[in-house]
Amino acid sequence: MFQSFTGNARRPRQVNLSNRSTNSLSAHASGRHAPVGPGPQATLALAQQERRQRQLDRERLNASRILQRTWRGYRVRKATKDSWRAEWDSVERDRGSDDISGSDMGAPVWMGTPRPYTNPTDCLSQLRKLLRFIWIKDRDDWARLSYFAKSFQMTLEEAPVLQPDGEWPLTLGRFGGVALKFLATAPSSIPSVSLVNDLLQLITFLSALIPKQMTRQAEQYYSSLAAITLKLQSSSLNISQTRDMVVKSVVALLQPITSETLDAYGWFGRVFLTIPSLDHHLGGISDLATGVNYKLLASAIDSHILPSADSFLQPTDVDKRLWLLSYFIFFHRHAQGDGIVKQAPETLFVKVVSGLLSPAAGDISRLLGGEEQTQSRLLPLFVRSQLLTLVDQHSITHLLSQAASSQFPSSKTSHLQLQASDDAKALAAYALTLLRAFPKRGDEIRMWLYLGSAMETGVYGDSTSGRLPAIKYFWNASRSTKVFQNIVQNSRDVLALLQPGSLLNSQSGNRAVQQSSDQDQEWTIILLFLELYTFLLKVLDDEEFFSATPSLGRTTNLSASWTQESALPLDDVRNLTLFLKNLAFTLYWNAADLTSTNVDTTDPSGIRNYFSTRATKLEPVSSSLKSKSNTSTLVGVTGIPLDYFKGLVTGLLRMVHERDSRRKFLPDGHWLMVDRFDMEGFIPTVVAEEENRLQLQDDDDDDDKDNDESPDETMEDDFDHSRGLIGTGRAQQLRRIEELRRRQQQVARRKELEAVAPRLEILRNIPFFIPFATRVQIFREFIFRDQVQRRRGYIDPDSWRLSVAQSLMGFGEDGRPMGHDILNKHHANIRRESLFQDAFEHFYDLGDGLKEPIQISFIDKFGTPEAGIDGGGVTKEFLTSVINDAFNPSGTSSLFIENDQHLLYPNPTIIEQRKAELRREGVPDRSPIMNAEVKEILKRYEFLGRIIGKCLYEGILVDVSFAGFFLLKWALTGGTSSARKESSYRANLNDVRDLDESLYQGLLQLKNYSGDVEDFALNFTVTDTIAVPIKRPDGTTETITESMTKDLKPHGSEIPVTNQNRLVYISYIARHRLQAQPYLQTNAFLQGLGTIVQPSWLSMFNQSELQTLVGGDAGEIDVADLRRNTVYSGAYVLGDDNQEHPTIKLFWEVLQSMTNAERQKLLKFVTSTPRAPLLGFSHLNPRFSIRDSSTDEERLPSTSTCANLLKLPRYTRRDTLREKLMYAINAGAGFDLS
Repeated sequence: MFQSFTGNARRPRQVNLSNRSTNSLSAHASGRHAPVGPGPQATLALAQQERRQRQLDRERLNASRILQRTWRGYRVRKATKDSWRAEWDSVERDRGSDDISGSDMGAPVWMGTPRPYTNPTDCLSQLRKLLRFIWIKDRDDWARLSYFAKSFQMTLEEAPVLQPDGEWPLTLGRFGGVALKFLATAPSSIPSVSLVNDLLQLITFLSALIPKQMTRQAEQYYSSLAAITLKLQSSSLNISQTRDMVVKSVVALLQPITSETLDAYGWFGRVFLTIPSLDHHLGGISDLATGVNYKLLASAIDSHILPSADSFLQPTDVDKRLWLLSYFIFFHRHAQGDGIVKQAPETLFVKVVSGLLSPAAGDISRLLGGEEQTQSRLLPLFVRSQLLTLVDQHSITHLLSQAASSQFPSSKTSHLQLQASDDAKALAAYALTLLRAFPKRGDEIRMWLYLGSAMETGVYGDSTSGRLPAIKYFWNASRSTKVFQNIVQNSRDVLALLQPGSLLNSQSGNRAVQQSSDQDQEWTIILLFLELYTFLLKVLDDEEFFSATPSLGRTTNLSASWTQESALPLDDVRNLTLFLKNLAFTLYWNAADLTSTNVDTTDPSGIRNYFSTRATKLEPVSSSLKSKSNTSTLVGVTGIPLDYFKGLVTGLLRMVHERDSRRKFLPDGHWLMVDRFDMEGFIPTVVAEEENRLQLQDDDDDDDKDNDESPDETMEDDFDHSRGLIGTGRAQQLRRIEELRRRQQQVARRKELEAVAPRLEILRNIPFFIPFATRVQIFREFIFRDQVQRRRGYIDPDSWRLSVAQSLMGFGEDGRPMGHDILNKHHANIRRESLFQDAFEHFYDLGDGLKEPIQISFIDKFGTPEAGIDGGGVTKEFLTSVINDAFNPSGTSSLFIENDQHLLYPNPTIIEQRKAELRREGVPDRSPIMNAEVKEILKRYEFLGRIIGKCLYEGILVDVSFAGFFLLKWALTGGTSSARKESSYRANLNDVRDLDESLYQGLLQLKNYSGDVEDFALNFTVTDTIAVPIKRPDGTTETITESMTKDLKPHGSEIPVTNQNRLVYISYIARHRLQAQPYLQTNAFLQGLGTIVQPSWLSMFNQSELQTLVGGDAGEIDVADLRRNTVYSGAYVLGDDNQEHPTIKLFWEVLQSMTNAERQKLLKFVTSTPRAPLLGFSHLNPRFSIRDSSTDEERLPSTSTCANLLKLPRYTRRDTLREKLMYAINAGAGFDLS
C-alpha cells in the first residue's frame, strides 16, 4: 500500500515568480540579452534599453568633441601666451643684455639687474603684454613679475606724472589686482621669500600711486595681507624683513585721503582686524596703531561695518567681533596717549564700542567672570586686557561731559534738542552695554554713571556753567521721546505701541524701518533712566526725595548733596508714575499678546542684546537645548526679554509706591486703575483665574518639589546666590543643562499663567491698582474656597471632625478607628508654662495639615486639664498665647527682636550665636551636630511662620507688630519672579531705619559728608557683634560679646571707602543687615508662612496692608458696626420684641462716649487685639459676644478672650458701668475676677 497516495490524480499547479522561462533547453541568440519573458512587456523593456544605449553613445561623442575643443583652445592659448612671453622676454633681453646673471630660482637666464625703461610708453607696453600671459602657477612668471615690479617702480620714480583719465590708471589697477592674487597664494606657492617683499613693495607703491583704484580692491588687498601675516611666524618667512613690509603695506592704503578712504578703513577692519592675535603675529602693533587714524576707523565701522550683515557680526561668530573691538580700543588708547585716564570717550567711540560689544555682551560676561576657570582662560589675554579698560571710573563718570542738555521750551533749540537726543541715544546704548557685559560690576557702573553730569546749555546753546546730573539728563531725554509721551497721554494705546509690526503695518517702506530704529533707540534711553533711577531710590532718603531740585536749571541750594540734586521733583515723579502705570498695566494685562517666540534672535543690533536672563551663566549648553530655548521677548520693542522688562518696570513702580505709602505726595486714587476693569464681576473672575492657576500648580507639584533647595543646600548657600558649580567638567555640564531645563519649564509655566490669569498677575505684582477693600475680599474668598476644598465642604470644625470620623469608618492595624489617627494629630495637650515648645512638638510635623481645625486642651501647672468654652475660642486662645510666648523679644536667645519702635523682626544673630556656643563646646564647623542645631532653629522659624499663617487663614487677629522691611519680604514672595523665598526683595537705605535708627543716621551722615570719606578709614567689610551666653561654674550665666568681620565684596578688606564708592558701600551695608544676615531665618519663616497661605495671596498687599491683615485696622472703631455684629447670651438675649436689655443699652451709651484709645483698650480687653477687623466686625472670628455674669454690681467685668466674650454684670447705673468697665480694662481683669 502506497502511503503517499492521496486519491487526487490532478497535476499540481506550478507558480513561477522569477519571470524566467521554465524550459531549460531553450537557447538565446549570441550577442544579445534574452528577453525577460514573452509578451509586450519584454519588448518594451528591450526598446528602452536600446534607447538608453544610443543616448549614451551620443553623450560620449559630444564629450569627446568638447575635450578636443578644450584641448585645442588650451594649446592655442598656450602657444599664443608663449609667443607673447617670448616677445616680452626678447624685449627685456635686449634691454638688459649687458648685465646677465643666472637665477637661483629657475628664472630665465637673461634676467639680470632690473633697470628703468627708457620712457613710460615702453613700460606701459611691456605691462600690457605681461598682463596678457602671466600665470600664477608658472614659476618663471613669478620671477618676471618681481623683475618688472622693480623696473616699473624705477621708471615711475623718474617720470612720476600720470594722466588720471588715460590708460595708465586702468592698467595699473589690473596690475595691482594681479599682484594681490599672487600675494594671496604666496605662503603656499612662492619660490623665494624675496618675492614676497617685492610684491609687498609693489602694492605699497601702487597704493600711493593709484589710491582710488587700489581701494576698490581693498577686500582682496587686506585678504592677501592677512594670508601673509598669518604665516609670519613660520620658518618659511623672514620675520624681521617681511614684518615691517607687511605693516607698511597695511597702512599704505589708509594714508591717502580720497572719497574711498572710508571704504579702505572698512575692509581694513572687516578683514585684517579680525585676525586673532595680531600682536603675536606682528610682534606688537604699536607701529600699526601709529599709522591708523582711529577716528576714520570709527567712522568706517559705524557706517560700513555695523549696518552690514557680515557673518562675523552675527552672534554665531563672536571671536572676530571681539578681536576687532579689542584692536579698536587699543588704537583709541594709543591715539590718546598717556592721558587717556583723564579724558572722556568721544561720542563716536561710544557708539562704535556699544555697536560691537552689545551682540557679544553675554559671551563676554560669561568668559570674563565664568563659573569655570577653563572658561575664563578661553578669553585671550589681549582681548581681556582691552575690554577691562572700558570699566574705568573716570571714563564712565565723565561719559556725559561732552554731552549737552538744552533747555526745551524755546523753538530756537530744536537743533540742539536733536543733537542732545542723538548723544543720549549713543550714551545710553554704551552704558547699557557695559551693564550687560560686566554684570558683576553693575553696582559700580551704575554708581559711576550716577556721579556723572552733563553741561547745561542755555536757550541759544550757550553754556550756563551748570552741571546737570546724569539721572536728570536721561530723564529729560526720556520724557522728550515719542514713546514716553504716547504712553503717558494714551493709556489705551500702549498695546499698539508694543505690539510687533505696529509701525510696519501703519506705514511702509524705509520710513517705517527708520521709525522702528528710532523707537528702539528711544527705548534704550528710557531703560537706562529706569536702571539709574532704581539705583538712586535705593540710596535716596525720604528727606532728599521730598526736597528735590528742578530737572532743568541750576539749584538754588548750594549745599545740596549730589543725591538731592539727582532726585526728581515731585511733579516729574508723578509724570513718571503715569508712564510706569500705563506701561506696567499693559505688560501684565496683555501679556499673552506681547509674548512671541518668533523673534529673530540673531539680529545683532536689537535692543535685547543689552539685557539677559539668568540663563546667561549657563552657557555653553548642548545645541539641542539651545534650539529649544525660546525666551519670552517683547517683540514690539525689538525683543527685550519680557521678564527683565517687567521686573524693571514693576520694581521701580513699587519703590515709588512705597515712598507714597510712607509719606503721601500723590493725590488720592492716583494708583487705582479701576476704570480698566469690570469691577462688578472682578472678584468672581479673579477667583476663577485662581482656580485655573491652582490646577496648573497641581500639575507641576512634582517639579516644584524636585526644584526646592534642601535645608543643607540652603545653609551652605548662606545668601551666596552666585556660588560656583563643583565637580568634574562633565558633572558641571550636566548640572548646567538640568538648571537650564528647569528654568525653561518655569518660564513656560509662567507664560501659561499669564495667559489664563491676567487679573491675578496684576494682583500679584502691582496690587495697588485695585482698592484695598476689594483685595481683602478676594483674599478671604481665596481662603474660603481653599477651606472648602481641603475640608470637603465642612468649614465648621466640629462638622469637619465628624465627617473625618464618618468617612474613615473601620479599624486600622492597631485596632483603633482609622479616623482617630487623623484627629489625634490635630489635637494637643498644651502646658501653660511651655506654650511654644509644646505646640512645636505636637504640630510641626503636620505641615500644611495645620490648615485644618485643631483641638487644644490646656494643662495648668498642676497637670490638670483646664475647662474651656470651645467653638474656635480655645484655638484662638492657643494661637494668641503661642504668639505672645514665641515673639517675646526680651530673652537673649529670642527668635524675634524689636527695634526702637517695638516692631519685631527675626533675630539676625541667633544662628551665629548658637554656632559660637557649639564651638566653645568643641563642635567643629559644618559638622553634622552643628548642622542639626541650625536645622532645629530654622524649624522653629518655619513653625512660627505657620502659626502666623494659621491666624491669617482663620481670620484671627493678633496683637503683634512687625517691622516694615520684614513685612515687605512677605509682600514680595509671591511675585512672578520669585518662589516661596525673599528673592524679589531688594534692600535700600530707608529700610535700614526700620532696623536700626542709629545705623541709619550713621549711614546718612556718611552719604552726605562733605569732606574726604577716607578720613574715616573704612573699607568694604562689616563687623557682626554676637552676644554669647556662657555658663559659669557656679551655675550662673554670663554674656560675652564676640565680633565677626566679613567682606562685603571679594577682597573687601583691601578696598577703601571713598567719596566715589561710598554709595555702593552704603547699599552693601544695607543689603547685609537687611538681607544677608537674616537670610536663613527669614527664608524659613516665609517658607512656613507660605505653607499655610499662598505666597501669591500675600503679594496682593504692601507691608502696611499686611500688618493690617495680621493685627486689624488701627483706625477709628466703628461702634455702630460693632453693635450690629454683637452676639448676646444669657440674660442679655434679645427678646421677642427685639429690644436690648437695659444694661446693654447702658453699655453702648458708655462705649459711644469713650475716646478711640479707650475703645481700643476695651477691644483688646475682650479680643486680645486693639484693632478692628479689616472688613468690619462681621468678620471677627469668633463674633464679639456679651453675656451676663451676675447681679452683683460691685463685681468687675471680665472676659474670655478665647471666645471674644465680655462677661458683664447687670449694672443699673451708667456711671457704675463706666467706672467698673474702665477699671477692668486698665487693670486687665481676667478669669479670676469673673
